[in-house]
Amino acid sequence: MSFASLKSQRQSKASRSYVTSTDNLQKSCPATIPKVIHSNGPDTSTPSNQGTVYHGIPENVEIRVSATSGRGLWAKNSIKAGSVIISLRPHSFALASRYLDSHCSSCAVASNSGLLRCTGCRTVWYCNTTCQTNDWSLHRLECSALRKWAKSAPSKNLSVPSDAVRCLGRILWQKKKEGFDSSWSKEIDALQSHRHSLHPRVVENNTHLAHSLVRYLGLSSPGDLSEFGISSAGDLADLISKFVTNTFALTSPSLTPVGVSVSPLVALFNHSCDPGAVIVFPRSSRHPVEEPQMQVIALRDISPNEEADYWQILTSYIDTTLPRSLRQATLKETYDFTCQCELCHDGNKIDPRESIWCPKSCGGMCPAPSDESEAYQCVKCRAVVATPGFIIDALRIGQEALGKATFIQDADHDKALQLTTNTIPILVSAGLTPSCHPLLALTGLHKSLLVPSLSADVAQELLDETIRTAAKHYMGLSAILRDGHPVRAVALAELGKLLAVDEPHPATSSPPNVAFPPSGPPRLKAAYETLVRARHELTIGFGRANDGGELGRNIRETLVSLEKELGVWTQGIHNTLQDLLDSSRK
Repeated sequence: MSFASLKSQRQSKASRSYVTSTDNLQKSCPATIPKVIHSNGPDTSTPSNQGTVYHGIPENVEIRVSATSGRGLWAKNSIKAGSVIISLRPHSFALASRYLDSHCSSCAVASNSGLLRCTGCRTVWYCNTTCQTNDWSLHRLECSALRKWAKSAPSKNLSVPSDAVRCLGRILWQKKKEGFDSSWSKEIDALQSHRHSLHPRVVENNTHLAHSLVRYLGLSSPGDLSEFGISSAGDLADLISKFVTNTFALTSPSLTPVGVSVSPLVALFNHSCDPGAVIVFPRSSRHPVEEPQMQVIALRDISPNEEADYWQILTSYIDTTLPRSLRQATLKETYDFTCQCELCHDGNKIDPRESIWCPKSCGGMCPAPSDESEAYQCVKCRAVVATPGFIIDALRIGQEALGKATFIQDADHDKALQLTTNTIPILVSAGLTPSCHPLLALTGLHKSLLVPSLSADVAQELLDETIRTAAKHYMGLSAILRDGHPVRAVALAELGKLLAVDEPHPATSSPPNVAFPPSGPPRLKAAYETLVRARHELTIGFGRANDGGELGRNIRETLVSLEKELGVWTQGIHNTLQDLLDSSRK
């Protein structure tokens, strides 16, 4: 399993990767790492200009230190939703093993026109000779390491080290090349480590990663790492902890995790479960050599005239569709802190992530039961949930099915699809709302398992089921993610594209009790309207200056095509009506 997949499954910083653009990128302005400063008030923050220089901080952002959240990045001027806050190329990145033969190892693009394979290691691929040349200073070392690893691998499945091992190798080679006193190396060294307070399971994983790294570098023991500036086991443990704590998923323009990346500057952003900014890879640069571009995009207006906690620029380290208990557990295990954001401490409202419909069907919601001995009521009509035990059992079954289906989805697609197909009705019958966990996650997984089944000769029923599943998934996401969040925007774009798929057998009339999806021209109109809304959200989550990134630009082209198709249909109706009118006059 790749490190990108592992991070995604455990819902850590993979969710942190979302956006940036190179358009209107301000000239780089050096800033510095501060010493920790303790202020007198809980909401005060202090600018700091001491320590190691960071490069790439735009003029409207500064590093400050807060007594409550520590070091972070604050806005100096107003920032509008959809604005690119920071755009940069990560310090280092590596593709997950499963994507090495489909993506360029220099610019991370997914190529449709064929890639050039390295004739040495026969493991990595490139767009062209330019990308290969740009990557050669590191790959010449990597190439030898990959050959030696493959030669000693016990099986073909283990012939390529994980993306984490390869990324760590690149970091150490780059540090040695740049010099240990270089600003590049100092930024890596300044990453925060939590090795003294890690969960035992994390320590075990880090130890395994450290041993794999030593083997990959062709060394016999950790003591041989002195050439890379690592002089003790503690230094190595710090490096691994810094890497695991501060990595981001390298994602496609549609948010599919394809690898792992490291950016010390972007790692400075602090966390909120209701973030004001997101991190993405929208593929916005006009120059492939600058890719992959990691961008931080504002999700809402950020103003320095507001309270300090509001104009601090916050991203999310985890999957914010999870309920509070799971979010808190993940943050504590991986990042060693307890989130104090408003979403985690507003106990007066029902969280849509943990909600069921009113048992009396009044349209209100109840908190999802977690204890059979407690009474749960609808917030609207005060109706009491009569069977909390049944709902608790359904939630447990759903969580188990989600874990198993997620684990086997690549190895046994049909079994995973069977699990989601059988489990979702149980959760729906228990009254879970579309945004409630684990129903929302299972719906999203069910959609991702259905889509590959759509082929040129797809059945109408399967297409319609996939569309309904996509609509339910977006409905759940829209209840918990703000307008323009990339995850929500991508889900809406997927729904629009599914509606635009040609129907194998359009219905002449809607079946009884089935109002969605429509058929014929109304479906085409629904596709158009959905994609217009999706493009609006994409321009926020992937940057207005980027035109919504690569995905936003693709949606724009689809809209142009749909406009022409709708125009032909409208003109056809007009001509038919005109013919009928002419014939009636004769």
